[in-house]
Amino acid sequence: MQAPEYLNVRSDTVTLPTPEMLEAITRAALGDDNRGEDPTVRELEELSAHMLGKEAALLTTSGQLSNSLAVLAHATRGDEIIMEETSHLFTSEQGAISMFGGMVYHLVPGHHGFPSLCHIEKAIRPRDDIHTPRTGLICLENTHNHAGGTVISPELTRQACELAHRHGIPVHIDGARIFNASVALGVDVTELVRDADSICFCLSKGLSCPIGSVLAGTREFIAKARRLRKAFGGGMRQAGIIAAPGIVALNTMISRLREDHQRTRALALRLAEIPGLSLDLDTVQTNMIRVDVSGVHTTAAQFNTALKNRGVEVLVAGDTVIRIVIHRHIEDRHVSIIADAIADVASEFSGVVKA
Repeated sequence: MQAPEYLNVRSDTVTLPTPEMLEAITRAALGDDNRGEDPTVRELEELSAHMLGKEAALLTTSGQLSNSLAVLAHATRGDEIIMEETSHLFTSEQGAISMFGGMVYHLVPGHHGFPSLCHIEKAIRPRDDIHTPRTGLICLENTHNHAGGTVISPELTRQACELAHRHGIPVHIDGARIFNASVALGVDVTELVRDADSICFCLSKGLSCPIGSVLAGTREFIAKARRLRKAFGGGMRQAGIIAAPGIVALNTMISRLREDHQRTRALALRLAEIPGLSLDLDTVQTNMIRVDVSGVHTTAAQFNTALKNRGVEVLVAGDTVIRIVIHRHIEDRHVSIIADAIADVASEFSGVVKA
């Protein structure tokens, strides 16, 4: 008898490379990327820059490294970096820009992950005030992880960039899932990043690659980031084995993200009907769902433990909040399996006997 499937919806980082990606790895032309000699890495970087409408790009090992390199390339020690208060850069990257760059976080409130323009402008420091830190950079996040995978429109991005540039401040977009935003909004990704000074995206999330992130911007900016990557110990040798699946992903995996979004919405509608569970359907815009389980009198950790016993794993995203991320390994038939498992656990904790 075949064992039941284990459905890991903790994150889209659990995705495995496709057969085409694995084949590309074995066929990749290789060289020393630390010396700029890996042809497959160069191909990926050129393709990424072209797709994003930027002059140049740089392969890194992770989104966190891309973000750190971007901040350090744009700003200087002692600068304040403005970002929305639940940005991944602040909540989930170990304070790296303070640790390694001596920069200070300036957090502002936002709606669905987007900091309002008035809060951004209020946070910008006067250039002639010698008593305050200098504002070195404004960071946006699209899609926004902690807001539930919400998207920022091209118009809002343009307005934020125009505001920043009027004050002589660059803008970086943490676009780990920027292609999810592009697909959800039905616009080319260049529309989402055109006005920003730099952008990074992850290969290893919804695009299903085993490793990697790409940072893009001007040639001068990328040259600086490349030098910083080396200082961080991020210089790589035959990195074409990382780049090869990335090329496959950019050519074949973006349009299918729509399937993830459709299944996410279908699951969210099912979960919204379960007594005791609370979720904001307005934030279900891409491939994430955040659910508060406090109404069934348990913690997120206990809820997840009970779910794992039923073959489903989610992320504990807070004391009473679980996060579900749909990815390419989740099929239509799995939506009902996940929903039923969550309903059973909710019923168990709330003491409600199902009819």
